Amino acid sequence: MRTQVGIIGSGPSGLLLARLLHLQGIDTVILESRSREYVQGRIRAGVIEQGMADLLREAKVGERMDREGLIHEGINIAFANRLERIDFPSHTDGKVVMVYGQTEITHDLMKAHIDEAGGIVHYEAPAVRVEDYDTGSPRIIYEQNGQRKELICDFVAGCDGFHGVARQSVPSDKISVFARNYPFGWLGILSDVPPVREELVYVSHECGFALCSMRSHIRSRYYVQCDLDDRVENWTDDAFWDELRRRLPPHVAETVTTGPRLEMSIAPLHSFVAEPMRFGRLFLAGDAGHIVPPTGAKGLNLAASDIYYLCRALLAYYKDKRTDLLDRYSETALRRVWKAIRFSWWYTSLLHKLDDDPMTHRLQIAELDYLTGSVAGRTTLAENYVGLPYETFE
Repeated sequence: MRTQVGIIGSGPSGLLLARLLHLQGIDTVILESRSREYVQGRIRAGVIEQGMADLLREAKVGERMDREGLIHEGINIAFANRLERIDFPSHTDGKVVMVYGQTEITHDLMKAHIDEAGGIVHYEAPAVRVEDYDTGSPRIIYEQNGQRKELICDFVAGCDGFHGVARQSVPSDKISVFARNYPFGWLGILSDVPPVREELVYVSHECGFALCSMRSHIRSRYYVQCDLDDRVENWTDDAFWDELRRRLPPHVAETVTTGPRLEMSIAPLHSFVAEPMRFGRLFLAGDAGHIVPPTGAKGLNLAASDIYYLCRALLAYYKDKRTDLLDRYSETALRRVWKAIRFSWWYTSLLHKLDDDPMTHRLQIAELDYLTGSVAGRTTLAENYVGLPYETFE
């Protein structure tokens, strides 16, 4: 089998790239190791930057997002029994973020690209390795129905996540890896209860971080910082709600609506960057090339910016025979990646309990007091949270 662009992974980044290229007449084939039902059912991020929202509209999959998504013009930061709001539009020339779940984005992309446009996605067809990526005809070796097959492409996009084969197909001495593991995790609960506030609440407390988020007006997602060796089995629903309320300012805690869990899980936090993100005609995008802590809501949004740069580089090649944007893809994408890694590290360090030293917490409170009381501080946070602008190409 042959195609122009072979894509490994049918998550939002792989589907978005395929959809954008399809609209420009470029053929793709997506290989996915899991079933369609599994991919569509994954519960992931819910806050998207304006740049990603605009990219989804460009892909002609933004109609339901614009109808059902929740526009947020700010966030709240709780500390020292205070609740301070950071307004986005006044500090970012009108930019906002939108709460619209990754599950919904995946559903919209599947419907548009597969069901309506007939895009080719092979589910339960795990890629084994990428070969000949330094030639003009790279090949993806994959398995399907117990048989070994190959997909020959002009280019390969590795959108297959941190554990995928795209990055693993490159010799380790060709990649520089930067990693940081954080000594805590997030215990999260999903429940059909109204959110405690109309906008997200980030909490710094002496007992640890907490986050009040949502998926809709009637479905909420809450998190509390926990130890890495903690287990979901250690937590009842009542224990979780009690711990969440303990970390909120009293006037906020009393407005929390509790309910049974739909899902509860513990997520470790870590940062990871692989350099470069291009190897001949193999390109990494999304979690295949970088991971960020969820504190700043950058993971899915970074994947979108990778796709923005990669799509435009491929279009320049197919439409105008230009190779300069392909040559610059890794450098351009990584500039934005590292800025997001920096922001997520800073925001995580600012809000989480780092140790048992009371001075550390007092210093965090002092920084939060400065941050929320300073125009420069509020602007810095707002600019990074709504998303730094994409670089434009001539």
